[in-house]
Amino acid sequence: MIPVRGHKGHKVAVLGLGRSGLATARALTAGGAIALCWDDSADARARAEAEGLILHDLRRGDAWNDVVALITSPGIPHLYPAPNPVIRAAYEAGVAVDNDIGLFFRSYATEDWNMFDRLPRVVAVTGSNGKSTTSALIDHVLKHAGRKVQLAGNIGRGVLDLDPASDGEVVVLELSSYQTELARALAPDIAVFLNLSPDHLDRHGGIGGYFAAKRRLFAEGGPDRAVIGVDEAEGQYLANQMREMSGSGEPVIRISSGRKLRGDGWNVFARKGFLAEWRKGRQVATIDLRDIAGLPGSHNHQNACAAYAVCRTLGLAPRQVEAGFQTYPGLPHRSQVVLVHKGVTYVNDSKATNADSARQALKAFGKVRWIAGGLGKDGGIATLAPELTSVVKTYLFGHSAQDFALQLGDVPHEQCGDMATAVARAAADAEPGEVVLLAPAAASFDQYADFEKRGDDFIKHVRALVES
Repeated sequence: MIPVRGHKGHKVAVLGLGRSGLATARALTAGGAIALCWDDSADARARAEAEGLILHDLRRGDAWNDVVALITSPGIPHLYPAPNPVIRAAYEAGVAVDNDIGLFFRSYATEDWNMFDRLPRVVAVTGSNGKSTTSALIDHVLKHAGRKVQLAGNIGRGVLDLDPASDGEVVVLELSSYQTELARALAPDIAVFLNLSPDHLDRHGGIGGYFAAKRRLFAEGGPDRAVIGVDEAEGQYLANQMREMSGSGEPVIRISSGRKLRGDGWNVFARKGFLAEWRKGRQVATIDLRDIAGLPGSHNHQNACAAYAVCRTLGLAPRQVEAGFQTYPGLPHRSQVVLVHKGVTYVNDSKATNADSARQALKAFGKVRWIAGGLGKDGGIATLAPELTSVVKTYLFGHSAQDFALQLGDVPHEQCGDMATAVARAAADAEPGEVVLLAPAAASFDQYADFEKRGDDFIKHVRALVES
């Protein structure tokens, strides 16, 4: 646990008692603060009370007496589409609003660091797609090379659940826009921006607000090294800004998937399945990514470029990074090969919760039996038309199935209603050499609690077909 610093003896309210909220309350208490906890869910309140935490109804008019800060869970809106009533009350009472990420960056460094031979480093990864894979890949490569690492944030443990820092260790944080937009302190040593595609637009008031939330990691944090994907205009702009502000290109490593990057700065790019590192106009190293099972497709090659750049910044040699790539097993629900049966490959990419992430999954495979649907986002799947040439047939389920059907054009499709039917129909139609791919291009909340539950359901039905 990371005891929260700076609030000893103060009353601090905690809104939302899920994983991050409970960890926050514990860490505040460990740091000497008085944590006053609230959640609209009676079950969540009961769990907190069973731990001995103090419940405090933040909806009451007198709830804010002597409270110095409100720490809110990332899923609770604080501005768009409208502030949560408790957060609005905090604003009106003049109480500072923060989140666990802000507390972490104010509390991680302590006086004990003066005794370390090598200072700990914090790597923060953000972007629309690939954050989890990139973060897990950095973690895996560093551990494979014998470095001490902790992984947290939007993946693994809550940030305040981490162990206190040790000599020379690395903390890798996956940070969503929900986490970066509100944190009152952001100070990573290395910050990574992968890409940007429309997502969570209602939460951020549009694409500009969404980009601004991610940009805070760089503008507020001032990292020593910025690793920036430049395949979209926003990344090009951000890389240019960081270079301008630094007075040199060296603190910026530009990354790309699919094209060669030019210029005399530090560039890492993947092209035709090969990763290349260039510095000062000459090639330094190259890695063949084509046969690395845990990193299929060009979207994973971008993730590999980002992880490579971070690991090189942390002092690893190219051969050490390559050895880590070769042993990376991949993450569940991200281009996860479930099994191969009678020549048909079944792939779970339930994490493809928007059109752009589904595009990357479709591009990674040949002939595809595509299972898609759920709670569609703005624009649905209309932008995927160029990638549908590889789709033999689409099997639609969930809330947006009918809307998706209207956007498929001439692609054969079938309305299936639920996952069990979609898997059964795709498996019955599939021929050797084809891929049955779950890449929903939609959120899961119409039928599942989260994308993990959706992916688990796909796996269950695939395995049941094989075993029957």
